[in-house]
Amino acid sequence: MTLLVLSHGDCLGHRPPDGHPERPARLEAVMRGLEQLDDLVIEDARSVTRTELDLAHGPNYLDKIENLDSAGRLIALDADTHFGPGSLRAVKLAAGAACQGVDRVMKGDTRRAFAAVRPPGHHAESARAMGFCIYSNIAIAACHAAACHDLDRVAVVDFDVHHGNGSEAILAGNDKVLFLSSHQSPLYPGTGRPGAPHADNVRNAVLPPASGSNEFRDLWLEHLLPEIDRYRPQLILVSAGFDAHWRDPLAQLQLKDDDYYWIAERLVELADRHAAGRLVASLEGGYDLQALEASALAFAEALN
Repeated sequence: MTLLVLSHGDCLGHRPPDGHPERPARLEAVMRGLEQLDDLVIEDARSVTRTELDLAHGPNYLDKIENLDSAGRLIALDADTHFGPGSLRAVKLAAGAACQGVDRVMKGDTRRAFAAVRPPGHHAESARAMGFCIYSNIAIAACHAAACHDLDRVAVVDFDVHHGNGSEAILAGNDKVLFLSSHQSPLYPGTGRPGAPHADNVRNAVLPPASGSNEFRDLWLEHLLPEIDRYRPQLILVSAGFDAHWRDPLAQLQLKDDDYYWIAERLVELADRHAAGRLVASLEGGYDLQALEASALAFAEALN
């Protein structure tokens, strides 16, 4: 099967300060990995529409982002998240690619799509940028899938090392979406902890620092994959963060490249069983370039 990759060179135009971990070289590393696949179609990502953004973000926040005057300078939206001259174009493409992937798989053009874009999105809340994220790419895509493709069961799967607090906050209580996350705890942003209150459509499972392949796979096999199977999703969306890799500088999990192949293979099995194979992934974290290239390749190989 041919994997559809949605990306755009203008995603490189989002440029945080020098030395920032969420740098343009991340996307270049991901594309180096993906381009090693034998069967691949790469297409330009489209920009998100205001109608799509309105499904997940508040109007005042959207107006604020749209009207930021960043000509020739960087604006700090929070301690970690910056907005510069190329940022608005990049964030619109990142969110648009996730929705575009949904449209393409629902039309039957492909069964699986990967939005190779930046900046990431899963920390962005309805009215707040945080953690390198401005628009909540996968949450927007999930709301778009339910609203525009008449889906009743959309599974959003997040294996980034950090909890997707923004995705959870936006999707909590949505009776057409199931949100599932594995993440290191304790770790930024400090949400998704065991025993913390959560909506009925949210499943969080945590890994302590220094957990490796066995702990990660057991967690998914015992707790999260069975939940997806019982849910019988019509579409699977994936926040594909690769920062649980042992080389990554921002966390302390010890995953290897093969773990990303393994989790993708499990998710493909569930997509084939319940969703006519339909699966759309969007890039989240991953900050060591060597690990990011190898992990994105391993993940995409299992989608292909």
